[in-house]
Amino acid sequence: MRIVRLANFVTPTSGGLRTALYSLGQGYAGAGHEPVLVIPGADHGEEDTPQGKVITLPGVHVPGLGGYRVMLRRRPLLDLLGRLDPDRLEVSDRTTLRWTGAWARAHGVPAVMVSHESLDGLLGVARLPGPALRWLAGRLNRNTARDYDRVICTTDWATREFDRIGVRNVDQVPLGVDLDLFRPDRRAPHGGPGVLLVCCVRLSLEKRPQRALTTLAALRSRGVDARLVIAGDGPLRERLEAEAAAGGLPVTFTGWMSDRGALADLLASADVVIAPGPVETFGLAALEALACGSPVVVSSSSALPGVVGDAGVAVAGEDMSAGVVELLGRPEAGRRAAARARAEMFGWDAAVRGFLAVHADL
Repeated sequence: MRIVRLANFVTPTSGGLRTALYSLGQGYAGAGHEPVLVIPGADHGEEDTPQGKVITLPGVHVPGLGGYRVMLRRRPLLDLLGRLDPDRLEVSDRTTLRWTGAWARAHGVPAVMVSHESLDGLLGVARLPGPALRWLAGRLNRNTARDYDRVICTTDWATREFDRIGVRNVDQVPLGVDLDLFRPDRRAPHGGPGVLLVCCVRLSLEKRPQRALTTLAALRSRGVDARLVIAGDGPLRERLEAEAAAGGLPVTFTGWMSDRGALADLLASADVVIAPGPVETFGLAALEALACGSPVVVSSSSALPGVVGDAGVAVAGEDMSAGVVELLGRPEAGRRAAARARAEMFGWDAAVRGFLAVHADL
């Protein structure tokens, strides 16, 4: 089965979506299918990779988003879809690529939309009034469900915005984590005194990385000897670096970490990981931390409380220090064992089987 997958907002340095696309494609190929991923780039390109063939089409650079590009021209993508002749279409963009559902329907190609983001949440970040938010999100979600045979959501939280409007063609399939790469035995002394906090996040408005600095400042004001490592990049980095320096906060900014092994080492060495995003529909970075044996403080407004379970603590608001203190109050061996046990419920093999089951059912 040739599964053509489309995604915008993917770069060589992007995070969770890029990881999910790679892991699912690798699983599809391992199961004997032919995955083809089409993403935007600076130029035309085509490469055979472990996740299958990856084709780049020239995309428009989006200012202020840290290097993201978007395939806006329809004709080159339409021509490519015609040449690829897919058996299935899988789309990971509910905004700029939703129109491809109509193409699939017109050509008799079963199509799936993967909900990697919450429209309720993203529109909430834009601070639309409640009634307007619900109306607009409901309209867009109904259109998505109409244009695609199935919608895949990864958590109960992500599914709820479709349940609210009575959409029925929704499947729930959790994503996974690389349990061989991210593991507790990578833990090493973190080379400094006190508590090591790690925040692995894109430095953009909707991810709320500011909360990590707020949490660190609150902990230090309470006498907790804590320091913070922020792994990630984005348009807010310069502002956050200036704020940390002005406040005299011990923060290290690593930028985007291309070496996944080094990222796993960092996550495993953390005492507590902070996942500040308020509208995360799954939260792969938090799950990777759990797989490394590091407990996670998460935003109570996101899907992450359902992902981390008792291996983490959910808190509301900008200051997440109460969650950090609660986790540090648990015996270290117990909190680390609970984190790993929770992560072991989310393997990529199960995620691949779940996605392929949806495609087979079509």
